[in-house]
Parts: sequence; structure tokens; C-alpha cells
Amino acid sequence: GASSGIGRETVRAFAEQGAVVIAVARREELLRSLIEEVFELSPRSEYLVGDLGERAFAERAISQAVERHGRLDVLVNNAALPKHTRVDRVSPEEAQRVFEVNTLACVWTTLAALPHMRRAASGCVVNVTSVAGEIVPPRECLYGASKAALAAFTEGLWSDLAGSGVHAALVVPGAIDTEIWEKLDEPHAFRGRKVPARRVADAIVKSVVKRRHRVTVPRSAAVALARFLRLFMPGVLRFGMRRMD
Repeated sequence: GASSGIGRETVRAFAEQGAVVIAVARREELLRSLIEEVFELSPRSEYLVGDLGERAFAERAISQAVERHGRLDVLVNNAALPKHTRVDRVSPEEAQRVFEVNTLACVWTTLAALPHMRRAASGCVVNVTSVAGEIVPPRECLYGASKAALAAFTEGLWSDLAGSGVHAALVVPGAIDTEIWEKLDEPHAFRGRKVPARRVADAIVKSVVKRRHRVTVPRSAAVALARFLRLFMPGVLRFGMRRMD
């Protein structure tokens, strides 16, 4: 998901740290311009064009990285497809596509990367989810479900990878200023502040360097309150969601 938004800023952030980055997305022109931007910081960085929602390509992205560079230190799963619409207006094909890109692509790349990381007894998988996977807003049923599944997958990695030297991190963005807001099927009701995508990119780098398990960006009173209501006063939360719609 490196062509725009969080993914693009993450490529810049890792390049600034001297990492060799392979940027993966579908839009070649945007990827080419990104790699040109970071060339002086990381001249060996490159891009790979394809659809991570296709299992064969997702697995090939990992194998090509290892073949070209001999190792894989960090995998950032950030690609995502929005689906902001009422659930009774979604086709089964659209639902399948959301899960293929938002959840299964991350599972496929992770399963392909883990053998290489486990052999090296090091490495980090960072999965980018969303606050919408915990507190699901109106018209975000499928998107929220896809991100909740990815969060559960990541939390399972914490146990399964214990003692292997491989770390799994969960980065949970809230409202971020990216082009995803321009791709919604129906109007949204959110009127709050959106933070720059670079904030999430910096959190991703920090989760790798400091081996953080879970980071929410931004940390806000509104998100903390919604999480509290979800656990202890779910009826109040449902009422608020209905009002927001």
C-alpha cells in the first residue's frame, strides 16, 4: 500500500533510517515518483507493481524481496480497500474483495515472510489496522470486520512467535488525512480532526525499533471514551452511532 497516504510516508520514514525499501502497490507512476524521491536516502530501494489481493502476487512480492536482497527484516502490511456503505447495499463479490485486500493479503504475505524471518531468528511484521475495527462506525461493517480480523491475527502472532526472535506489531490508526476519504461509496459523518499520515509512519518505525506490540495513532480522549463505552456501556455507544449516522 505504498503509493499514497500512510504507505507512502512509511517508505519515506524507513528510507530516512537507511533501510532498503521495496514499495508495493498497483499504481506504477506513483511508485516510480516515490522511489525517485528517496533515491538519495536509499539508492537500492525499488518498487513492485501488482495487486496484493491476488495470493500469487502477494507471495511473489516476498520471494522477490528475498531473492534480490538475501533477507527480509521488516514486513509492513498497510494496503487497504475502503467500503463505506450500508451492508445491505454490498454485493458478495464486493465483500470478498474487501477481505482479500484488507485481511487475506496480509495473511498471505506474513505466511510467506515468516520462514525467512524464523531462519534468521529476527524480523518484524507490522500490521496496520484501524480504530474502526474496534469501534465500528455506521456504514463500515465490512471494513471494520476486515480490520478486526487482521488485529486478531496479529494478536495470535504474539503467542505463536514467542521465543522465535520474530516480532509482530499492531498499529491502529484513527482518523488520518489520506485519500481514502475521497474513495467512499457514501458520504461520511465524521467532522473531527484528521492527523497527518506521517504520524502513523513514525509510529510504524518506532514499533519496529522499540518492538512495541500495539500503538494507536493518534491517542485521543474520544477513542479512549469509545473503547470504554464499548466494554462497559455498549448501549450508549450504539445510541451514539445511530445519532452519528
